Amino acid sequence: MRNLALKLLPVLLLLPLTAMHAQDWAKTRLEASPRHREYVPIKHGDRTVQAFVVYPEVKQKAPVIVLIHEIFGLSDWAKEMADELSAAGYIVIAPDLLTGFGPNGGGSDAFPSMDATTKAVSGLNPDVVTADLDAAADYGKKLPASNGKVNVIGFCWGGGKSFAFATHRHDLSAAFVFYGPGPTDVSTITAPVYGFYAGNDARIGATLPATTDAMKAASKKFEPVTYDGAGHGFMRAGEDPAGTPENKKAREEAFARLTKLLKQADASTHAALPAHGLKTSAKKTAVAAISCHDEAAKPSLVATAAQPAAIM
Repeated sequence: MRNLALKLLPVLLLLPLTAMHAQDWAKTRLEASPRHREYVPIKHGDRTVQAFVVYPEVKQKAPVIVLIHEIFGLSDWAKEMADELSAAGYIVIAPDLLTGFGPNGGGSDAFPSMDATTKAVSGLNPDVVTADLDAAADYGKKLPASNGKVNVIGFCWGGGKSFAFATHRHDLSAAFVFYGPGPTDVSTITAPVYGFYAGNDARIGATLPATTDAMKAASKKFEPVTYDGAGHGFMRAGEDPAGTPENKKAREEAFARLTKLLKQADASTHAALPAHGLKTSAKKTAVAAISCHDEAAKPSLVATAAQPAAIM
């Protein structure tokens, strides 16, 4: 009996991590969805990034959302969130930014543990991330079912990347930032930015005043909302059947606000500017850099990536 217990111990210790990594509840919801979903290889330069794409069930051409996943990679929850946003009337493109960086050249699904996944996401080259997001946005704009309008939404690590992508990509209808830090330089942002923050998230919350001041000083539109009682990652935690009432409430309110703002952004007459590479004479306003989950400090995602050579 003692030998059996010793053999089972490693398995039992891994159960909580495995359950969190699998997110079976999110996978079950996704599999029940009636919407068309597919994995698409999107090529830019000498790189191909795999993207999860969901189409809404609508008659008219639809706007596009580029969804940037958490530090946990393109998880079942990220794909389920893409499906929920598609249900609101959007073509959602969620690139797996770990494509090619996993074991044996795999992506998010190839990593053996959550720790390995978060370490890999933390180490991603910002320039490669920028190019991947550009390729996803360009792909979405050219889809026959697309009306050409593009929004970006990011969560946690992806929230910071969403904010930073707005400094680089200048044809966005809007950028939506879920509990992510602001970039060091906001002067080149052209789209409105909407923030969603947790009341019980002192690390990210501590950066909000400086980000708000920087956006105001640069005359940029920034509307942050903090949800009292919620913790970091409340959009995922609020969907988890084991989630707290505070996270569930914050998630419900935030999703309602998000869909309302998306409709407003897509109905607006936001001026169409070059997709990227815009030059500006605006005074630069910097804020202290911080990364989600305290990953190793890296340059802000503001580098101009080359236009993708080809889209598959």
